Amino acid sequence: MMNRLTRRESLLSTGALLLGGGVASRSQAAAPASEKSTWKFCLNQSTLRGQMLSMEQFIDVAAEAGYEAIEPWINEIEKFLQAGGQLGDLKKRIADKGLTVASAIGFAQWIVDDEAQRAAGLEQARHRMDWVKQLGGVRIAAPPSGATNQTDLSLDAAGERYRALLDIGAEIGVTPQVEVWGFSKSLSKLGEVLYVAAAAGHPDACVLPDVYHLFKGGSSFESLKLMSGRSMHCFHMNDYPAAPPREEMTDAHRVYPGDGVAPLAEIYSTLSSIGFAGTFSLELFNREYWQQDALTVAKTGLEKMQGSVDAWRDK
Repeated sequence: MMNRLTRRESLLSTGALLLGGGVASRSQAAAPASEKSTWKFCLNQSTLRGQMLSMEQFIDVAAEAGYEAIEPWINEIEKFLQAGGQLGDLKKRIADKGLTVASAIGFAQWIVDDEAQRAAGLEQARHRMDWVKQLGGVRIAAPPSGATNQTDLSLDAAGERYRALLDIGAEIGVTPQVEVWGFSKSLSKLGEVLYVAAAAGHPDACVLPDVYHLFKGGSSFESLKLMSGRSMHCFHMNDYPAAPPREEMTDAHRVYPGDGVAPLAEIYSTLSSIGFAGTFSLELFNREYWQQDALTVAKTGLEKMQGSVDAWRDK
């Protein structure tokens, strides 16, 4: 046991250094720290889930609020298709509104131990990545769906499975981003996700961090300094309040950036120093916001997100 753990710890350290030193997607080069103006702002569809908007309405609200990109949920795209919608029409609407698809949120079970279940998950991922491609998108989230309650997941096996997912994505032209899930018993910490990304040994390996999930899973924000900006394309942006305690906090407690106690200035400084030049995607699940006017929430979220960045820059 001691030998296996020592090897794992060694590989984890190596993986972090590899990510910090250059494991990156072919689609994005590192940017110098001075390129802070390249950060883009995106609206994740979960932020307006309670308003029950159609895909068309969500796109229109995001554009009117002033976002540069959207991050739709796969289940909402599926509803759109089931109602007779055409992805080509949706792609045109997105482009006509001056938006891009920064990423998408899906839950294919690519990581599970069961071979048949995993094969079905990979096939589902292939199908859904194709949807994203047809919308003009080039990335999709890859959280540890199906292994949320598993405590004995092999990180080496997860790395191999992530590589298989990346290979499918490379065929289609959509990069899956292995995601930190703080509430999960698998890949709840940034160190575990870095290990899996490095263990994949794939040129497109990348991670999808989230302010809330890093906190919820107990990761130190200092650990972001071990990364390279080239290993991240999207960063889920939100904040969390001082109470309840971390163990009792849920997705519903997320608040607008700057309205909580997350060390956002520290996070922005780190992201700038490591050359992150990607997209901040506002991902909230706040039930109070869901009861409000969709455009008001979207505008407020963008103002708060940009405001927190501006406050850090002005220091």
